[in-house]
Amino acid sequence: MMQPPDSAMPSDATRATGPLAGVRILDLTAVVLGPLATQILADYGAEVIKVEGLEGDLMRANGVSKVKGMSSIFLALNRNKRSLAVDLKTAQGREIIERLIPGVDVVVHNMRMAAIERLGFGYARVAALNPRAVYCAATGFGQDGPHRDRPAFDDIIQAACGLVGANLIQQSLPDYVPSLIADKTTGMAVVSAVLAALFHRERSGRGQQVEVPMLETMTAFVLAEHLGGLSFEPPTAPAGYARLLTGGRKPAATRDGHIAMLPYTGEHWEAFFRMAGRAELIERYQLADRHKRNQHLRELYAHLAEIALTRTTAEWMAICDELDVPATPIYRLEDLPAHPHLAAVDFFQRAEMPGQGSIRYTRPPVRFMGTPAGVRSFAPRLGEHTAEILAQAGYSPAQIAALAADRVVGLDPGVSG
Repeated sequence: MMQPPDSAMPSDATRATGPLAGVRILDLTAVVLGPLATQILADYGAEVIKVEGLEGDLMRANGVSKVKGMSSIFLALNRNKRSLAVDLKTAQGREIIERLIPGVDVVVHNMRMAAIERLGFGYARVAALNPRAVYCAATGFGQDGPHRDRPAFDDIIQAACGLVGANLIQQSLPDYVPSLIADKTTGMAVVSAVLAALFHRERSGRGQQVEVPMLETMTAFVLAEHLGGLSFEPPTAPAGYARLLTGGRKPAATRDGHIAMLPYTGEHWEAFFRMAGRAELIERYQLADRHKRNQHLRELYAHLAEIALTRTTAEWMAICDELDVPATPIYRLEDLPAHPHLAAVDFFQRAEMPGQGSIRYTRPPVRFMGTPAGVRSFAPRLGEHTAEILAQAGYSPAQIAALAADRVVGLDPGVSG
């Protein structure tokens, strides 16, 4: 469900309405990749139990915080989840997870395989407890390759998959994309893999193990357009999509700012140059011929850059709308809440969160018309739902208190500054 701006956040008790309502997920992931994936599944209606160590997910401390343990990044990746704080290095902690596994549909983790096996929750053990479970492991590298045991982080995968290397075509020094693109792209691959395995289970009644390796996922992502001449054996040309790698397209400065203008077709370029009083360029660059046009992208965009300086951004937007040329002002991160389209569709929401005051968040972008995705609850405090989850698993109040006293589990610490 979508809340209007300034709405009060629904409570955990609000019934999930998404297409995954009734699906239960045991979330053993941390940081960004896994939590993004399980949040999307939670937005789609799944019940997600987020298992955290007693110290909490590392992302609780990364980003901007008003309350300790509730950073901006954690808030953005963990809504619609319940937090179970438990020490999995203890036998009693592992017993709790063993009690939960038979009642879930999906188990997801992004640990190295040796680590999850040491904890006793490799696929064989989970399948023995629940043969219908979908078991999804998000790994750094595929487990049948020599790098299977290496640690993987977003930067490492960006460098290994060719993404950073592609930047070197135009730059003298390598650099990363300023976004956790490997983590987030692989997280979305986890979502699709889990959904596909759940669909198979509905058809067959059988669970299965699914592996989503970061390197392979990102290499496929990058090479979708960049495999180039390596598509053929022997190669007929270098790797890479020349139109991107040779440059040309870039934002242009206007009289009062910057704009992204993309005359895409020959008709676009012709209309643009006629409007600018530069009709002679139409014949010079043979704009009706796509191949000739692509050979001169650098020159075309150099002319566009010169012409763009003659008008304001608003004037160019009006002209591009009239000519049906794709265009947008350049939006900085802080400008996005005021983006006219995002504002019109209520993409940014506000709500009052206990201990935090008013917070801003983005609603689920995907629209299911019959079974709406929605935001039912805030990202949880560490151990906020420990007692509730243990009680549902059959633990008595006395047992829960004893587990907390022995530091096997962490109970809700409440809101603290």
